[in-house]
Formats: sequence, structure tokens, C-alpha cells
Amino acid sequence: MDKIKVLVVDDSALMRKFISDLINQEDDMEAIATARNGKELLSKLINFKPDVITLDVEMPEMDGIATLKELKASRINIPVIMLSSLTASGSRLTMDCLKLGAFDFVQKPSGSISLDIKKVAKDLTEKIRNTRFYNKNRRVTSPMKLPEIAVDVVGKGKKIEGKIKAVVIGASTGGPKALNNVLPFLPKNLDVPVFVVQHMPKGFTKAFAERLNETSDMHVVEAEHGMIIENNTIYIAKAGYHMEVGSDKRIYLNEEPSIWGVRPAVDKLFLSSSKVYGKNLLSVILTGMGKDGAQGTVAVKDAGGITISEDERTCTIYGMPKAAYETGKVDLVLPLNEIKNTIVKIIKENL
Repeated sequence: MDKIKVLVVDDSALMRKFISDLINQEDDMEAIATARNGKELLSKLINFKPDVITLDVEMPEMDGIATLKELKASRINIPVIMLSSLTASGSRLTMDCLKLGAFDFVQKPSGSISLDIKKVAKDLTEKIRNTRFYNKNRRVTSPMKLPEIAVDVVGKGKKIEGKIKAVVIGASTGGPKALNNVLPFLPKNLDVPVFVVQHMPKGFTKAFAERLNETSDMHVVEAEHGMIIENNTIYIAKAGYHMEVGSDKRIYLNEEPSIWGVRPAVDKLFLSSSKVYGKNLLSVILTGMGKDGAQGTVAVKDAGGITISEDERTCTIYGMPKAAYETGKVDLVLPLNEIKNTIVKIIKENL
């Protein structure tokens, strides 16, 4: 297999060398060039053809956001991994970059680089490898018709039983952009709570929730332990904690072992919610690596709920939706642009 070619962009000479060295220590990837900012990156793309770009969020002259906009305008479809500092401004800017379509992000080393080198190296190289599964031909829209939800979702002519009382959503790589195409468009009178697990490092889910809250009709919050569950609120799982729903209609966070290498895990949320809401639950699996959410999808369907997975054609990575689909427990496979309308349609037709 050919090595993954990476172009490293950072305004710090020390950081450019640090990142390039991390990449070049791996047998299956190489740093082919570096750039000091987005402007220099664009000029280097004339001569270099990278498979992946690592891009600093905060840079002089042309920062990460401006660079992503230029790449999109130029129709340059190369997966971009952002490098972000864990500051209030850095994390918010990172969320904006993900909304614009950045593939993923890695937290930059803090303090002494040597203290963080192993963690940064593992995160960065793993996400660079994940770009091998990047769907370059994805599209957000699709000509498919919205399904008729009034009849049974598996097409057997049976009416949907019971009204939907809660929605659970799981996502990973590509999820922030996908969620920005779903959550802001849910109406403020949806009259159910929405629970979301998005795989994300500690310190970033608060900024993610705040950004979504600014653009959404529903109230969006980062979940806290013991929160009373209210309708018309979207709860974003806090990074580093599994989020579960209690029978007393409160949110419970815990630091139990990771599942599938992640915490929070989609399966934890789906399994606990299926026990509380049963046939009154609607689940959605969006883009992402791995198979988190597949077991939870089975639990939701077996409890009588309705299950949705994102269509491969609109996924950044068709991993989690594929794993869910292959369980045989998915009712609807939908392109991203139809998911928000379908959620509303299912809920409103069963109130």
C-alpha cells in the first residue's frame, strides 16, 4: 500500500517540525511538504498532491477557517485535519472548521511538548489513517423522495405503534457537520427531548453545544450529571463521560470503561434510552468510523422503537451507519438532507 502523503500547515516552525517528525516515524505515511499559513498552502498545492492536510486553526495572514473556505471555493476535495488549542477561542473556531467540512481535529500539545507527545502522536496518526475511508464522492442532498411514514416503516402495512417521546442520535467522524445539517432545523415545538453522542475530545463539547445553540430553534446544552430531562431541549454528551438516561427522567454521566475505544459511547445512550422509552424511541446513526451504535440500534428496535441510519452516499465515513444497517434492525436508510424532515414527520404524525 502506498504511503499516505501529508502536507503540514502551521505558523510555528517548531510545530511544523514536530508534526512532520511524528508523521515520518510511521511506516505508512510521510510529510511531503510544509506551509506557514493557508496562503502558502494554496500555492504549494500547485506542485504537491497530498492525500491529507493537517491545518492549524489559528494562524496569521490566512487562518484555518479562511483556508477551508478557499479550498471549498476551489473545489479542492482533500480531507483536512485541524490542530486546535484547548482554549475558549480555539475550541469555538474548531467547531466552525468542522461545520465547514474539516474531516476531524486533534488537540495541539499543551505546555511541554514531551508530556503530550504520545497522545498527540496516537490521535494524529490514527485520524490520518482514517482518511483512507473518506468518502470523496459524498453529497448532502439526494433526489430520493421522503418516505411515507404513515404506514409501517418496514413496509408491511402496519401502523407505527405509540408516539415518539424521545430521539437519540449518534455520530463520529464527520458528525459535527452532519449534526449541523439536522439539529438546527428541528422545530422548537418538537415536544420531545433529543440526546446526542458525538465522539469528541474533552474540552470541546461545550463549545460544540454553544455553537449549535446559537443556530438552533431548540435549546442546546452540554449535558450535566443529574439534569432533569425536558422536552424541546437537545442534550450533547459531555466528552469523557458516558451519557445514560435514567428511569426517573434524569441524565446520568459516568466514567465507566470506554466502549469501542470511546467515551461517551453511542451504545451506552441507546441501550439506556431503550429501557426507559421502549417503543416510544427514535434512533439515528450518522457518519463515523467503527461500529459504535450498532448494538444500541438493535436494542432500540427490539424494544419496539424506530431506527434510522444515514445513507452511504452522504456519509463522510460509512462505518457506524453500515454496522447499524448490517444488524438488520434499521427501518430507514436516509440521505442526510432527509433526516431532519423525517424525524419531524415521524414525531408529528404520532403525537
